[in-house]
Amino acid sequence: MVDFAHFTDLASRNIGGSVVLTNDEFFVEKENLIKPEAPVSCKGQSGNRGGIYDGWETRRRRTAGHDWAVVRLGVPGIVHGVVVDTAFFRGNYPDRVSVQACALDGYPGPEELAEAEWVDIVAETPCEGDTENAYPVHARTRFTHVRLCIHPDGGVARLRVHGEAVPDPLDFSGLSWDMAALENGGRVIEQSDGFFNPASNVITPGTARTTKDGWETKRRRDDGHDWLTVRLAAPGHIHQVIVDTSRYIGNAPESCSLLACDAATNDLDDPTAWWTIVDRQRLQPDQLHRFHTETRKQATHVRLNIFPDGGLARLRLLGHCSSAGSRERGIRWINVLPEAQLRTVLSCLGISAPQVEKFADARPLATLRDAEALLDRTTTAALHARLGIADADSDARG
Repeated sequence: MVDFAHFTDLASRNIGGSVVLTNDEFFVEKENLIKPEAPVSCKGQSGNRGGIYDGWETRRRRTAGHDWAVVRLGVPGIVHGVVVDTAFFRGNYPDRVSVQACALDGYPGPEELAEAEWVDIVAETPCEGDTENAYPVHARTRFTHVRLCIHPDGGVARLRVHGEAVPDPLDFSGLSWDMAALENGGRVIEQSDGFFNPASNVITPGTARTTKDGWETKRRRDDGHDWLTVRLAAPGHIHQVIVDTSRYIGNAPESCSLLACDAATNDLDDPTAWWTIVDRQRLQPDQLHRFHTETRKQATHVRLNIFPDGGLARLRLLGHCSSAGSRERGIRWINVLPEAQLRTVLSCLGISAPQVEKFADARPLATLRDAEALLDRTTTAALHARLGIADADSDARG
């Protein structure tokens, strides 16, 4: 397993990724690249244009150049590594691959993508056939799109873009939202057991179609219980917990409880740092359970305990950012924007050119207070609005 494989696949169709453009898909269509399931063999199957593969395949190139496909990430983020999986492509895989990335606001079409400022995140590198070719990425910039380039042509089964989700803070302004959701930046960081399916499945989008879409542990033969820990997308307050046992009919847990911790002021390894937000509650098979909670304490992590073992389809933690959480999320977004996009954002807020230059040169900024120190009162208010920080939060400092 490569070092970055535990990060979210930002390109997966499961979280809204799409293959928006390619120069050629003569043999097999581009959309296969981002299918969440592993590729399968189609050996012996043929169509009107040749052998069928579970992937993307271009024709044999007879001119200079290379083929490419552009993927819009399901959620923008920081890419830690890319996997170019050539499973079952043995005599028709690319000789070399490279990957580029860009950041564009909104929903750009082919013209805007063609004119985008693409940067190399994986230099042109040899590629092996029938292999999960793994390439680390060292850029720590937020991207919205990646472009897979295959040199000169050939077939690729899957493209995995592993990274950290960094959505736009304005998308959550004034809303109650799922603070655990993978697409919002939540992440399962620990689990007691994932024998049948990993715990990370419970924070994926949508509903579970089968028990394979959820988290399921082996049968316990001791007095313990299973658990998972979620790092919330931002520090905040949780109002409602949804524990979904859909599809788990003979293997649902008997009950569950939820604890919370604020890692900003406490040690996650200290048992006394955790407090209860949902007391142990009975669970029913194949049902969606809602538990209401009102806690004034900020949480950064939640631990779900299931007793004694079993399977869950989904876990949803509905709430809102704390003041500190809004500011933390905002400054992180600012720090990882590509420089050209940062300049555009600041200029649109009415910030003067000299201030924009000073702002860009000062990154990374430790806190939002450091950003505010570079601006006047009017432009600070404009920045708060862009980051989705309510006026009531503007007196908070952190």
